[in-house]
Amino acid sequence: MSDAGELDEDELTNASGGGNGNLTAILFFSFVAALGGFLFGFDSGVINGTVDALQTEFNSSEAGTGFNVASILLGSAVGAFFAGNLADRFGRRPVLILTALAFTVSALGSGASSGSAEFVFFRILGGLAVGAASILCPAYISEIAPSGIRGSLATLQQLMIVIGLFMAFVNNYLIAGAAGSASETFWLGYGAWRWMYWMETVPAALFFFTLLFIPETPRYLVAAGKENEARTVLGRLRTAVNIDDKIADIRSTLEKESRPSLSDIIQKHTGQIHPLVWAGLGLAILQQFTGINVVFYYGATLWQAAGFTEASALLTNVVNGSVNVFFTFVAIALIDRVGRKPLLQVGAFGQAVMLGAMAYAFGTAAVAESGSLEMGETMGLVALVAANGFIAFFAFSWGPVMWVMLGEMFPNKFRGAALSVCGVAQWLANFTITMTFPIMLENIGLGLSYGIYAFFGLVAFAFVMLFIEETKGRTLEDMSREAEAGIATQQP
Repeated sequence: MSDAGELDEDELTNASGGGNGNLTAILFFSFVAALGGFLFGFDSGVINGTVDALQTEFNSSEAGTGFNVASILLGSAVGAFFAGNLADRFGRRPVLILTALAFTVSALGSGASSGSAEFVFFRILGGLAVGAASILCPAYISEIAPSGIRGSLATLQQLMIVIGLFMAFVNNYLIAGAAGSASETFWLGYGAWRWMYWMETVPAALFFFTLLFIPETPRYLVAAGKENEARTVLGRLRTAVNIDDKIADIRSTLEKESRPSLSDIIQKHTGQIHPLVWAGLGLAILQQFTGINVVFYYGATLWQAAGFTEASALLTNVVNGSVNVFFTFVAIALIDRVGRKPLLQVGAFGQAVMLGAMAYAFGTAAVAESGSLEMGETMGLVALVAANGFIAFFAFSWGPVMWVMLGEMFPNKFRGAALSVCGVAQWLANFTITMTFPIMLENIGLGLSYGIYAFFGLVAFAFVMLFIEETKGRTLEDMSREAEAGIATQQP
């Protein structure tokens, strides 16, 4: 999906007699779209407290447990791949509504599952919703956001993701605490782990009903030939700008574009994938290869392997989630001031250092007869501080900034195709890391596993330094024109 219809900051701030009212509307529409991010986070994090209960309930092997956890990511890859084209064809809002329904059905079905196959089916359905939300929610926000605060508003999506993760951890901790453990019986005679999933239906319903009150984006409406509706929406977003000129600007960009297609990412004069797409793929994959979702998906398992009790491990997850939320606010404060590239560089290096400290703490710990690590008080504290430091560096850098960059860096001509490809790569990288962690934990241990993730942190630092350009303060149209000009100069 291309984003030619975003509002310029001067158009917003120069609007007479109601700039605050326009900003209020933009914030409300952005918040509703970002609720998809909340569900993205909740659905991704709820599995964290149920891994052991699922293994017991379904009598799963290590590989089977990994697939139970990672199955959502297969759906996420498919959802991310098709979301852009579906939204270009039917509109952003209708596809978001379908996404909300998929979240609801997935939550109900996952909690009601009686076997691995049934559970995996509903988790894949939830993954479709997560993948679609990961693409559509920031794209919707970008299409209605003024350029001067586009980074901050797009980061709202990541903030809601981490709040969703945090609430999933709290949800798991409270339910497991009340029942005795995730495997014990809770309300109405159902297992506690089932209620952990069923609780997601509340925010899913809220997302569905609030979506009924937001408009379609102006850019899609112009593309669909509904210019009168586009004028109405633009009028709700700002009051004293020349709406006809803005419609003409959107239309002129559309006239330069062909129907969105995956072939758009191939340079016609070279027959090769556009370098910007390779840069986006690198960002998408490296965000996952530092192992962030090992902490969020397997946090309880990880800390129990390190010698913590289930209750202590779940409480540690809540602390991790709190750190994640706080430092995402830091990202919102810095992204439009400091820029995207510096945050990515600092974050990558900081993650590598923290992961190295975790690798040392885990790698030097003694192994008990039960197989869990026996960490002394000092090394246990080092591991906890390093884990939260790792999350902090991720939360103000690669967590939100990667998605912001992907929404900004591609030209209008192939933004939809590039987002689809990078979205698939991100979710497949997530799947790879999630599937391999239980196997790595069993065969090489926590220390070496985290040493591998630390190495990829250094790779990420070098990659950003060499291949990523700053996008702060530049309009999407300006970057599109520069990219097109670059393509033209490369032609023989």
